[in-house]
Amino acid sequence: MNIAVIICAAGSSKRFVKEQQHRLEAAKKKQFANVAGRPAFLRSIEFFAGRDNVKQIIMSIPAEDEEMFKISHGANLSFHGVKLCIGGAERFETVAKALELIKDDIDFVAVHDAVRCCLTNKWIDDVFKAAEKYDAAMLACPVVATLKKVENGQIIETIDRKGLYEAQTPQVFKKDLLKKAYANLANLDKSNPPKGPASLRRVEAGEVSPRAEISDDSQLVEALGHKVAIVETDFSNIKITNKADIVIAEAIIKSRPKPKPQGPAGAYYEAQW
Repeated sequence: MNIAVIICAAGSSKRFVKEQQHRLEAAKKKQFANVAGRPAFLRSIEFFAGRDNVKQIIMSIPAEDEEMFKISHGANLSFHGVKLCIGGAERFETVAKALELIKDDIDFVAVHDAVRCCLTNKWIDDVFKAAEKYDAAMLACPVVATLKKVENGQIIETIDRKGLYEAQTPQVFKKDLLKKAYANLANLDKSNPPKGPASLRRVEAGEVSPRAEISDDSQLVEALGHKVAIVETDFSNIKITNKADIVIAEAIIKSRPKPKPQGPAGAYYEAQW
């Protein structure tokens, strides 16, 4: 099967940037932050770039970062054959824009967070196989923490975590299925009103669209009534959200065997580790 990979790196990273400003550091968005010596987004790209079945890689970035990003990282993108795409205000808008660039000969589309740079090749192999079998598959980690539902600063319920999984990426779908899911967005707005008073107030005030409640691509495919298979992972497929997560990600990377590149790795590969 021919696979296209969309690397989502168009987020504003407001919390991450704000944290750096408090520490008087030079502000850098989390997707561009260094993790064990290399940018998070580049580590994510490298997991897919050398694979025979990956025929296209598209990376979305914020419009305001385009010029500087090309200057700083254009050579790496060119080496790995990555096409840039300007993202949208919300994640679903970013993926929708990237979908427009998918080549005709692509069978499956994998959507991956640029800041999940602690993947393993086995997880990618397994989720690709699951997607080929079920047309839709994603990585997911069992919830191990005790979950509490809170209102007004007080616990109102302890959630039964049995059967609960944390959604991760990559999420992989048959191309036509994912495009159909995105074409169904207008219907989703009508059939799935905002959940909770806070979300409803934001929508009514015009601050956000009902679509802003969409947090991943699996959610859109599920709305079509299509089942999405999971490949079980663990917490080490971490999503970098704040500065402390970088330290954790670096420890995870350093604890693993040094990977062997599946394709050309470029000059000075050994020096990058």
